[in-house]
Amino acid sequence: VLQLTKFDYRLANNIDDELQKLRCRANYHALRFTKPIQELGQKLVTRMRAMANRFIAVHLRFEPDMLAFSGCYFGGGDKERNELGEIRKRWETLTDVDADEERRRGRCPLTPHEVGLMLRALGFANDSYIYVASGEIYGGEETLRPLRDLFPNFYTKEMLANEDLKPFLPFSSRLAAIDYIVCDESDVFVTNNNGNMAKILAGRRRYMGHKRTIRPNAKRFGPLMMEKDEMDWDTFARKVKAFQKGFMGEPDEMRPGRGEFHEYPYSCICERALSDVVDNKRGDPRSEQGNQGVRERSKEEEPALGAKENEA
Repeated sequence: VLQLTKFDYRLANNIDDELQKLRCRANYHALRFTKPIQELGQKLVTRMRAMANRFIAVHLRFEPDMLAFSGCYFGGGDKERNELGEIRKRWETLTDVDADEERRRGRCPLTPHEVGLMLRALGFANDSYIYVASGEIYGGEETLRPLRDLFPNFYTKEMLANEDLKPFLPFSSRLAAIDYIVCDESDVFVTNNNGNMAKILAGRRRYMGHKRTIRPNAKRFGPLMMEKDEMDWDTFARKVKAFQKGFMGEPDEMRPGRGEFHEYPYSCICERALSDVVDNKRGDPRSEQGNQGVRERSKEEEPALGAKENEA
């Protein structure tokens, strides 16, 4: 029996490449989901692929506990304030915050509607296929409807799995693991919260050959979403594209942490195909030839961005 506690942020990156590779191989090769979870996750991926060659996975992270912890306000009036306020009492150390100020500072998750507007502004057409990874969405179908209107090809594990999901329903962690598998296999992964699942998925997708991971520029999006009704669609879309530079999951994009700590694996480990990583007898992964190979792969995989969109 192996119990993993939160330790990743205590590991420095100033170790040699072989130990870096070992860390990645432990995270992305040695640790695996059990067979029933893996089989159902892959079955959902197959069902998505049967409908579309490419699909986007969106980790909404819009559950009641997440919203309550944030201290933000999402437009639900006194009912929302009372419900989330009661949940917030679970954490005795949390203090009262100014909801508007938290949003201006980029500390609030985007609503499903705002996530959809961001994707449309980035150029994803309304016929794109969307897999939504989430637990219980606060507000249910009413909250999801604006996102579904923007992207009618909208699917969740509940919609795809049907009866196959029943054995997993009592276990929230197993449901999250199924979402993890589908998100990992998606062509584009969009995270609404830079939490544990989002970080390990971003690292894995980088390490396993690079697939795009988009995270909203929260500090810029908070004020923008508060002002979106005061501007036309073209202006909004232009601002979204400008704010998202550096947050679109490019192969050489790595967010530095404090001092010696970083969120993602060293890029020199990730710039080669997996077979090259395993075979340490090959050339320097930091060579220009290795870098060019990743750039070529990422161009083939990324969706066409910047297409002219009508006002959503």
